[in-house]
Amino acid sequence: MTKAPVGILGATGMVGQRFIQLLESHPWFEITWLAASERSAGRTYADAANWKLATPLPANIASLIVSGAAPAQCTSPPPRMIFAALDSHAAAEIEPAYVAAGCIVISNSSALRMNPHVPLLIPEVNPDHLALLNQQASRTLNGGYIITNPNCSATGLAISLAPLHRAFGVERVFVATMQAVSGAGYPGVASLDILGNVIPFIAGEEEKLETEIQKMLGSMRDGEIEPAPITVSAHCNRVPVEDGHTESVSIKLSTPATKEDVIAAWQAFRGGSRHLHLPSAPAQPIIYTELPDRPQPRLDIYAGRGMSTVIGRLRPCNLFDWKFTVLSHNTIRGAAGAAILNAELLKAKGLLA
Repeated sequence: MTKAPVGILGATGMVGQRFIQLLESHPWFEITWLAASERSAGRTYADAANWKLATPLPANIASLIVSGAAPAQCTSPPPRMIFAALDSHAAAEIEPAYVAAGCIVISNSSALRMNPHVPLLIPEVNPDHLALLNQQASRTLNGGYIITNPNCSATGLAISLAPLHRAFGVERVFVATMQAVSGAGYPGVASLDILGNVIPFIAGEEEKLETEIQKMLGSMRDGEIEPAPITVSAHCNRVPVEDGHTESVSIKLSTPATKEDVIAAWQAFRGGSRHLHLPSAPAQPIIYTELPDRPQPRLDIYAGRGMSTVIGRLRPCNLFDWKFTVLSHNTIRGAAGAAILNAELLKAKGLLA
């Protein structure tokens, strides 16, 4: 198979670096173009980026010349498909400009997630939401369009809720997150602020959890999404953990379910795209552990190559019905890996032509 050329916007940041790591040996895609801020433009990637991942910077990527981020600043033409790892303020302006230029933008930003015509996509959860692409006028005009992946905390929560909502209905959710420092990027949170500490505020995070869940678990009706009638209350905290977002979750179900029913729903879940055999899709989107003190970021974040959501500690809740713990890798399943999986879904559906 000839690999499709892809580009990365925001290539020097932590999510951009994770894209490079995950795409290095990808069977379908090949990085041919990188873009970042003006201070990086015109330099080789090795000179422009402060590589922070444990695996070596690929030699073929190190020598690529970094382009400016905006289309008008491009020193080389972008490929048709672009993975975007921009902050939300830059993304709100730059991503639509690439769409207008005929590119397919697979965004990790929050800027357009709640746009009613933009799919907020998890292939195992809501692949039918790709129908929203028919509402994007640019797709008809020049072939350009945009899809997004969810907030890094909303991803693990949505995956844990999806099989339960389908089987029993979910009415209310209370979630308290313990979010890794890698979610803040680099340099991120100052060491004197986070070491030995918990910061009980992450700007915009609680609002994202409370609204994105409703969109992702909503149903397609006449070409639009009808949000799921789920009330979510979120508390978001930054904790001194390198990678892996942990969430303590309590849920109220519409239909009573036993502990065995809930676990069975998780263990049977494979998602709506399982038949497509996407390269980045984990064999088990959800792994349930009976161990009393798991999941833990140090021990469990690389389950399913970082793409599985690990759930444990299911027990009765005195306020609602059930409570449990969720763990997902925030820069793989919650960011770069999620976007790559979305791109694989587009290709498998014939939407990259």
